[in-house]
Amino acid sequence: MTKALLLATLALAPIAVFAQTPPMAPDTVAEYERVRPQADYIRREVMIPMRDGVKLYTVIVMRKGTKNGPILLSRTPYDAAGATWRIPSQRIEDILPVMDKEFVNDGYIRVYQDVRGLHKSEGDYVMNRPLRGPLNDTQVDHATDAYDTIDWLVKNVPESNGKVGITGSSYLGFTSLMALVDPHPALKAAVPQSPMVDGWMGDDWFHNGAFRLNSFDYFTGQMAKKNDGAIPHGNGDDYETYLEAGSAGDFARAYGLDAFAVTRKFMEHPAYDKYWQDQAVDKLLGARKLTVPTMLVVGQWDQEDSYGAPAVYRALEPQDKNNDMVSLVIGPWRHSGVNYEARELGQLKFAGDTGLQFRSQYMKPFFDRYLKDGAPQTPTPPVLTYATGADKWQITQAWPMGTMKPLYLQKSFSLSWAKPSGGSDSYLSDPANPVPFVPRPVHMRDADVWKPWLVHDQSFVTGRPDVLSYSSDILAKPVHIMGAPKVDLWAATSGSDSDWVVKLIDVYPDGFQLPVGIEIFRGRYVHSFEKPEALKPGKAENFSWSLPNVNHVFLPGHKLIVQVQSSLFPLYDRNPQSFVPNIFNAKPGDYRKATQTIYHEAGRASAVWLPVVED
Repeated sequence: MTKALLLATLALAPIAVFAQTPPMAPDTVAEYERVRPQADYIRREVMIPMRDGVKLYTVIVMRKGTKNGPILLSRTPYDAAGATWRIPSQRIEDILPVMDKEFVNDGYIRVYQDVRGLHKSEGDYVMNRPLRGPLNDTQVDHATDAYDTIDWLVKNVPESNGKVGITGSSYLGFTSLMALVDPHPALKAAVPQSPMVDGWMGDDWFHNGAFRLNSFDYFTGQMAKKNDGAIPHGNGDDYETYLEAGSAGDFARAYGLDAFAVTRKFMEHPAYDKYWQDQAVDKLLGARKLTVPTMLVVGQWDQEDSYGAPAVYRALEPQDKNNDMVSLVIGPWRHSGVNYEARELGQLKFAGDTGLQFRSQYMKPFFDRYLKDGAPQTPTPPVLTYATGADKWQITQAWPMGTMKPLYLQKSFSLSWAKPSGGSDSYLSDPANPVPFVPRPVHMRDADVWKPWLVHDQSFVTGRPDVLSYSSDILAKPVHIMGAPKVDLWAATSGSDSDWVVKLIDVYPDGFQLPVGIEIFRGRYVHSFEKPEALKPGKAENFSWSLPNVNHVFLPGHKLIVQVQSSLFPLYDRNPQSFVPNIFNAKPGDYRKATQTIYHEAGRASAVWLPVVED
């Protein structure tokens, strides 16, 4: 064929026409499937029905090819969808939290569920929904929801072996504990971490009766259906913001927080009445027989829920006759720090990633023992704690360890194991100039401020006349404590109410002041948490409370300091220092200066009792 004939033939041939997308075709799609065929995992979203007909949004994630896998469940108010899609990826390790890696890489099926009333779950939401009973006249609670969820999972997840474990931190620790109330037979093990157990005694909302002002931001962030998030008071110094507002109740009313039922409940129940007592999870569990092996976990510097795990351990340990049903873990962590890389906290550096060490060497073998078919029956340590100062994990058979030994406040602002010879010290506490809990300006919403505040160098209050510091001599040998130090404070106020804050501090040779424990006590509850009463001006009272549980070694060359003050602001609301029936409703005229007197004499010997062990 000649070139001319070829060209003529091509000119007469039909032209191939490809369909084009019209310019005005809508650019939205009904749905985009984010999990592509190349993904190494399966991700299912299901609505699981509860016994009252409400359906709870649940995400099930596993590696492709999983068979006879144990189920690890977490029930959360913090968005199950987001927890299972942390990073848009086709790798299972990317989409799940860091702590899940060891589990899904070993055949576990990971399940996250929105609690009722939040995110994609149906129903109504009640903060820390009480157990069915005096405070809950419905047929459902977190115990029944956990039971119904587990029942559905073992019947409808064909890749599972029918065994379920439950875990999670903070609120998820609370829901893990609630699953232990009348548990489903398939629930074989639980690891509640930093659980919310008693919101009045020492977890999120109050500590020994003193209210935590940053609780308000939690309410708006979790419970507002629209315009959720931080309270709109700007990004200035929280110290000034709360001081100018007045009482905690005045702040709540100024920003419309009394529209939240939970705010009203808290302000209507400032004392430890039946509202709080009937919700205390340690009491609920202690009244039942524990049938599920449980490992309780908490951080030594947990800034939110330091009280709960040790409280549940105390409640359950008496029935653990063989010392193998309930165990306690205290790591060198902030709140929920166990689930992240944990090589350091503030200025502290640890011997490796202590979070990973615990998860891989202790937590996973614990779950494997009870959940995996044919797994090694690795014994669980009865008590596992990390000795800060010495930087090592320690296993003991019980908790606390050691013998309680009083470290007495002395004249000339000294500390000694010897009984004091006499005397007292005084300071003026002014509610208009409260002691800050971190250096100003205070930004409680800043994670870099909030997460490590319990290990912040306490020398920032040096020189304040309203902070008394009692110091030991330089240590010639180590002092090792394992347990909860106990405050035994003899004090008086010229007012009719007062807060007392005590800090136990490890002073390093370079001057760094590490707080080993900090805790507050609201004076009106000296005789009864349930029935507050005015303090008699000038009368010495014995105020007694505990600092958080610790395993810590004060090293040779260090010193101990005990600090005493009457405010820790704006973390805790101010005490007006004149008795009013409800501090939430204190008026400006109620806030008055008061002279505070600390005694260190025979019959009124102030001390911090330390659980000392001889190494």
